[in-house]
Amino acid sequence: MGEILLIDGGSTDKSLEIAKSISGITVLSSPKGRPIQMNFGAKSANFEVLYFLHIDSHPPKNFDALIIQEVKRGNLAGCFRMKFRSQHPWLKFIGWLTRFKLRACRGGDQSQFITKDLFYAIGGYNEEFLIYEDQLLISELYTRKEFVVIPKWLTTSARRFEEVGVFNLQLIFWKVYYMRLKGRSAGEIYKYYQSNFE
Repeated sequence: MGEILLIDGGSTDKSLEIAKSISGITVLSSPKGRPIQMNFGAKSANFEVLYFLHIDSHPPKNFDALIIQEVKRGNLAGCFRMKFRSQHPWLKFIGWLTRFKLRACRGGDQSQFITKDLFYAIGGYNEEFLIYEDQLLISELYTRKEFVVIPKWLTTSARRFEEVGVFNLQLIFWKVYYMRLKGRSAGEIYKYYQSNFE
């Protein structure tokens, strides 16, 4: 038997109210910021395998059993394949790519399972990076050759792509990747990212 923790960073919509009404979900409050909230959740968790899932993503059926099965096989970290809830050709193509184990095919929307021991050996999520924190963790896992892609499909929202424009948002993500590759600071990257949504 596992546990479901929802780490709220000060949401203003109805998600917190809905979560509190669902039996089996423990709602905890944390300072705002995705890496901060995920580290807080990891610290609060009582079990030895962690699974990070964005609130607008739906994991496959029996996801918990699938993850435990992989851990028992010696695969200590990984994700599922991912599909956007959209018929846009580019987003369908991105989803198709997630079946491959290549580092370039990874992203935070695919969710992340990892044993607690490995998570803390890496140092958790880097809280300086309020975006791109998932890529830093994934990069460290690939460096350690600790990553598996479970061949089941997770679905996630395409809301941000629809709001900003599919190719506009993709270009922003590529620019963020390029900035990090060139050694730009966490603050510079976040400032650039935020400037596109003001």
